[in-house]
Amino acid sequence: MEGLFQPMHLLVIFIIALFIFGPKRLPELGKGLGDGIRALKEGLREQPAAPASTTAAEKEKSTTEVKS
Repeated sequence: MEGLFQPMHLLVIFIIALFIFGPKRLPELGKGLGDGIRALKEGLREQPAAPASTTAAEKEKSTTEVKS
């Protein structure tokens, strides 16, 4: 199996979406999908990466100190 997103597969998915949603709503769906993917990427970039040296015990200790 070479991959899920081969050009022929994408063409079949596009044709099915065209039948389901119609030619007028398809650009709106594409724009919404693009905006959602863009927002997801921006959200992932904004999250600071946790340092690898932080252990689970240190994380637990810091969360209990904040709650107190």
